[in-house]
Amino acid sequence: MEEAPPTGWTVWNEEPGARLTLAYRPDVFDSSAFPPACLPTIAVAPGNGPDQLPERRARSSGFYRALFLEPTVRVRAVDATYDDWDAAVEGAIAVAAAFVDGDVDYRSVYQAPRDAYLAKLDELLGEP
Repeated sequence: MEEAPPTGWTVWNEEPGARLTLAYRPDVFDSSAFPPACLPTIAVAPGNGPDQLPERRARSSGFYRALFLEPTVRVRAVDATYDDWDAAVEGAIAVAAAFVDGDVDYRSVYQAPRDAYLAKLDELLGEP
């Protein structure tokens, strides 16, 4: 990854040309104050999305980008697919920047919100 992620985001894992995971503020969402699952992540991986069956994902020539607030809580509004790795990484950087700028509606994806977790995200992102 050539471009550094926006402030607060860290490259958690990178397999160039295959997979990338960005994590938001792992110093805050470190599993001591919040459940371990509460680490916002952006995933870039082969396929058309995390819901695609693994055998079809393996045959796909493109990549998807997805933002997760928890492993089963995805902000589907920012899902995207790309034809190549570089575009998918640029897309991950763009959604990370949008998240930091407060342009991602992360509250609406919860049916039963984690109030303390969302309040901390609000605080870190400067939301009211």
